[in-house]
Amino acid sequence: MKNNKLLSAFCTISFAGLLLLQGCSGDINANSSTTNAIEKTESTTTVDPLAFDKAKSAKLTDTAKLLAGIEVDSQSPLAKVQQNKGWSSHQNYYKNAWSKLENQQLAKVRKWTGAELKEVNAKSPSVFYPFSGPDFLYSYSLFPKAKEMVLVGLEPVGSVPDFAKLSASQTDTQLRQARSSLSEILQFSFFRTNDMKVDLQKQGVLPILYVFMARTKNRILDLQYIGLDKNAKVGEYQKGMVPGVKIAFVPEGDSVPRTLYYFSTDLSNDGLKKHPELTQFVTQLDNPVTYLKAASYLMYNGSFSNIRDTILANSSYLLQDDSGMPLKSFDNAKWNLKFYGAYSRPIGLFSNRYQSDLRRVYTTTKTKPLDFGIGYQFSVNQSNLMLAKTK
Repeated sequence: MKNNKLLSAFCTISFAGLLLLQGCSGDINANSSTTNAIEKTESTTTVDPLAFDKAKSAKLTDTAKLLAGIEVDSQSPLAKVQQNKGWSSHQNYYKNAWSKLENQQLAKVRKWTGAELKEVNAKSPSVFYPFSGPDFLYSYSLFPKAKEMVLVGLEPVGSVPDFAKLSASQTDTQLRQARSSLSEILQFSFFRTNDMKVDLQKQGVLPILYVFMARTKNRILDLQYIGLDKNAKVGEYQKGMVPGVKIAFVPEGDSVPRTLYYFSTDLSNDGLKKHPELTQFVTQLDNPVTYLKAASYLMYNGSFSNIRDTILANSSYLLQDDSGMPLKSFDNAKWNLKFYGAYSRPIGLFSNRYQSDLRRVYTTTKTKPLDFGIGYQFSVNQSNLMLAKTK
């Protein structure tokens, strides 16, 4: 003890001898080693990216599976749904419809995506999909590496049934309602606007989002009802906010959570004037990729100029069919354009949106074919896509 006190005293003297300096140096090195050990321990201590409420996640995922006609484990609290007399027909409907969709559409979409959107997806983009309704299916099929997706439509968020609290007849009704809302997109690749007004007004978009997540083999980790405040910050929904939902999910075999946002709001100039926070939220996305499909040619109108200008000013890439923006919106000094498929003229309902300059591109330029239908012209060899990249 006496020697230690003496050593400590000498170590404080700046002109101490070499031996004493070595003694102090030994203490310093020891402290340094301890510090390094602590830093090493801290650096190797990682937070589980999937550290969500496991019970909640299991219930959310099993609910999605049941809505999508996929069996859940017999030990699941929701397994009783599979004993209902309506379950067999519900399951068979999806088995047949999805098998057809997979062969005719989705497998081809994924193959095209792998070849033509490889560069886009390599950057794990943020995807902005306005006028989307609940179309998670095609946004995920085209951008499977997206770290976050922002879908926007007029349809309400809605809710999903708690199968644990429903009677057999109530359960069958819920399953039937979910099926009825999907027939158009399974057949035509898009939701019909008028049908959505009727089908989704009561149940909202959530049941369909659940079906698409389950059928694309995603596990739902968490769900929060949210709103955008006046500063474009996401928080718990309160009256006056832009209503929405935030879903954390993870693809099968992956360990990095993704995020899906859906906001229910009007994207017209009048709508954005009331809620400019939506525009601000989009501008905060990290070089978003914008996707437009079956967008009713709304951005051809001056009354939707604000959302059009926001997209053009902030997007790193834009993928659309001809219903998104007119070709003249893209300044050749700012954008590189690639065209796919075929363009003759819009469907009859939108015949006044014919673009002679776009037709000229397709008749004078060799474009790559599309072997799947997408958008309003859903027949094979009639659809078109344009990929725009900022210079």
